[in-house]
Amino acid sequence: MKTVYLSLGSNIGDREQMLQSALDRLHAPDLTIRRISSVYETEPVDFKQQRAFLNLVAEAETELFPMMLLSRIQKLELQLGRKRTGPPKGPRTIDIDILLYGSAQVHAARLEIPHPRMHERRFVLAPMVELAPDLRHPELHRTMRDLLAGFEGQRVRKVDFTPRKIQ
Repeated sequence: MKTVYLSLGSNIGDREQMLQSALDRLHAPDLTIRRISSVYETEPVDFKQQRAFLNLVAEAETELFPMMLLSRIQKLELQLGRKRTGPPKGPRTIDIDILLYGSAQVHAARLEIPHPRMHERRFVLAPMVELAPDLRHPELHRTMRDLLAGFEGQRVRKVDFTPRKIQ
């Protein structure tokens, strides 16, 4: 079993329900959600003319290999209405990224692990610090706490929505 960290975000429709639906559907015999961070409302990055995102990070365990996990995630995104049209980094019903897969490093055309921009995203680092403050980035060799402490910019704020427990 590998411990993986997934980032989930939504800024179209009922954002809270979309996050909950994604968590419910992710949790299965091949992927067990162990812990979920608080939910953060985040200003958009790159493409600014869109609604704020709700983001969280989930810690899970899986026996799926990285490319199998990616395929499963992309299938789920499609089921939840994700369309890969429009501007890059534009509005999304759901966006699920693999941040970390154990201490593995994957550099393939379709997948980069650790996520290549996770250290540039406060909406990833803040929830990561909640779940695993002393976890080291496999390439940068810095803890999540240290990466967040050195981060400037991008507003994020905790919201009162808490996803219900995954059974």
